[in-house]
Amino acid sequence: MATMADVALSAGVSVATVSHVLNDTRPVLPRTRQAVLDAVEELGYTPNTLARSLVTSRTRSIGLAVSAISNPYFTEILQGVEAAALEHGYSLLIADPHDDPAHERKVVQLLHERRVEGMIVAPSAQPRELLAYLGRHRVPAVLLDRLVDMPEDGEGPRFDQVCAESTDPTARLVTHLSGLGHRRIALVAGRPGLSTTAERITGYRHGLAASGLPYDERLLVHGRSESAGAERATAALLSLGSRPTALVTANNAMTIGALRALRAHGLSVPGDIALCCFDDFAWADLFTPRLTAIAQPSRDIGARAVRVLLDRLAEPDRPARTERLPCVFVHRTSCGCPDTPERTGRPESPDLPTEGTPS
Repeated sequence: MATMADVALSAGVSVATVSHVLNDTRPVLPRTRQAVLDAVEELGYTPNTLARSLVTSRTRSIGLAVSAISNPYFTEILQGVEAAALEHGYSLLIADPHDDPAHERKVVQLLHERRVEGMIVAPSAQPRELLAYLGRHRVPAVLLDRLVDMPEDGEGPRFDQVCAESTDPTARLVTHLSGLGHRRIALVAGRPGLSTTAERITGYRHGLAASGLPYDERLLVHGRSESAGAERATAALLSLGSRPTALVTANNAMTIGALRALRAHGLSVPGDIALCCFDDFAWADLFTPRLTAIAQPSRDIGARAVRVLLDRLAEPDRPARTERLPCVFVHRTSCGCPDTPERTGRPESPDLPTEGTPS
């Protein structure tokens, strides 16, 4: 295996010059730099990143803590994070906190002990210990997808945050269903305590208000952001004396659970009940009927989180910021609209309610 000394000998320079070229620690003449890079290529030299990190105190690694295994939405975000990290010369260390506050705190500490330069974390519904650890150790971090309340008085740490819009897109689903004549529209909401759950409930209520429909607390159930929970919650809705005629599910896993419950009750979509969902996913266009959905820019969210984290690393003292990315309404047929040649599942521009709708 070639060493740095071999590269220096082949390029006709000192070992120190090779180090400056590879670590970009001092300006080097263009022709000298090229000679070093040519020698690296010819010899197949691979830098010792561990040794480099001991010298420079930089590992060029990012920690990512998301429940990627249990949530396909986060799997797509992971792809965006990985691509952006590699583009900027960073490696990725991944941990799954399983949406459990105690485990979340543990895996974040393990990532920190592996000297990652910063972290991207999708916080749980109870992130107090997580935030305390990040703040106490001054870990550069971006909170992903789920927002947390920040201190308004400037006391305590503030973190950068990146997420998608949730409120208006959910209202869009409700007003679309009401426009088709539905008056009993139910919501299968996610895990209590998550900002995404709260915002989609707010959007649901805004959509009802914009449609002139009353809010009925019996039509709001929690599927806890998982398939099995949504199956139970949907079954509870179907047991009501006056069951809903339309259903909005608040994430992709809960859409699957809701469909299982509808099938178990012998109900068809959209013949017996219309269905719209938050989160588009790869096979949504393969269902019969094809699923009308809100598509989140998952990979873009992951890539944006990396860029925000790199900005933080470059300017540790700059003000924290929250960035929201727009979603897209994907109009298909599970809502009860007829299939047409032009309705191929391609995203449409969102047509969100504006006048008379709270923002």
